[in-house]
Amino acid sequence: MLGETGDRLARARLLPAAVEILLATGDPTEATEAAGELAGIAADYDTPALRAAADQARGAVLLATGDAGAAVALLRGAWRAWRELGVPYEAARARVLVELACRALGDEDAAAMELDAARTVLAGLGAAPDLERLDRLAGRTGAGGAAGAGGLTGRELEVLRLVAAGKTNHAIATTLRLADKTVHRHVSNIFAKLGVSSRAAATAYAYEHQLLR
Repeated sequence: MLGETGDRLARARLLPAAVEILLATGDPTEATEAAGELAGIAADYDTPALRAAADQARGAVLLATGDAGAAVALLRGAWRAWRELGVPYEAARARVLVELACRALGDEDAAAMELDAARTVLAGLGAAPDLERLDRLAGRTGAGGAAGAGGLTGRELEVLRLVAAGKTNHAIATTLRLADKTVHRHVSNIFAKLGVSSRAAATAYAYEHQLLR
């Protein structure tokens, strides 16, 4: 299809898929060229959607070629842009790539949270093929541990038990050797999964479902 059009905006609609296909078939050189062309178009037209698509494509190439540090910055930027544009599907797909980059950098907690957040959005959209891919990723990496009661990951259960023990987010971060921001995200995810809005309600849930063992 790219060979059939020279229109730059038409090519911009095709290039993100071309990058994915080329990376999936093991051709990072061609993928790099496609991502570069998309970046050039995005720079010329300078629209938020084109910039997001270009950042996501470049981030995917960097991740595939071993530069996870540079990739994660671009991919997080793409995720924020898609979210601000109100495009939840693309935002979730960007988060899947962020998860892979975090895992490559050894940040297992951030990776598990990104994967879980992406799964929640994709499930709400009914994106079955994407959910199947996430299941394969989780099975391959053990992302976040097996889901427990309420769909909580292993790490979230640890955090919930400490919440129930009356510890503050900062104390939890110190105990688990996590960043305060990471604990805050875990607590927010726990509240969302359990359908509660307070630490007291989360604690009551934990006692009711015998999660404090």
